[in-house]
Amino acid sequence: MGEIALEVKDLYITYNSMKTYSVKKNILKLKGSDKTRIEAVKGVSFALEKGKILGIVGKNGSGKSTMLKSIAGIFAPDSGSVDLHGHSISLMSIGVGFNNELSGRENIALSGMLLGFSKEEIEKKTQEIIEFSELGKFIDAPVRTYSSGMHSKLAFSITAILETDIILVDEVLSVGDAKFKKKSYAKMKELISDEDRTVVIVSHNMETLRSLCDIILWINDGDMVMYGPKEEVLPKYEEYMS
Repeated sequence: MGEIALEVKDLYITYNSMKTYSVKKNILKLKGSDKTRIEAVKGVSFALEKGKILGIVGKNGSGKSTMLKSIAGIFAPDSGSVDLHGHSISLMSIGVGFNNELSGRENIALSGMLLGFSKEEIEKKTQEIIEFSELGKFIDAPVRTYSSGMHSKLAFSITAILETDIILVDEVLSVGDAKFKKKSYAKMKELISDEDRTVVIVSHNMETLRSLCDIILWINDGDMVMYGPKEEVLPKYEEYMS
């Protein structure tokens, strides 16, 4: 194996799920809220070589996005570790990392700073991000007014233009109009053609996984089922899902 870009060791992530009751019952406090402890990720371990593209698959609720956010540093694991080996990292995901009260333009600056870029570096790339996003005049409107498609365009554009060593992608390629999907897919292929860039993609789109990924991680209810070449893992995953 070559140089390791990302290493996950024995990762465990749990969280509390609140049972919901009617607004009337909650207001009157007729019954308290019960907490259920959810084990989202259970002892997952893998090492990803620099320059490789990893696809993460699993049915809904398997812990894919939770693990991705832990790798990005958004969620702290209960135990285990994530080692980026000194590489910079960014996450493309709907609903993550934006301040909804700020404009798209202001969120570009905020996101850039959080990714570790200097003010000068962000300013140099801002116009390119705006043009790629196709948001036009809406770039100066609050992000809370954006549709999910507009949100995904901005999220993708920031991460695609402000390039980091490791890119995490959480279904963002599947959102937006047909024209932007085609453009973002082409941009993603351009980004990952760099042999030094490492990419992790969470997706349900088999065609995307087949065409972009080298390796597949299959998790089910938080447990790792398989980790290996796409030619080996995807057929077994598709058979299981069918």
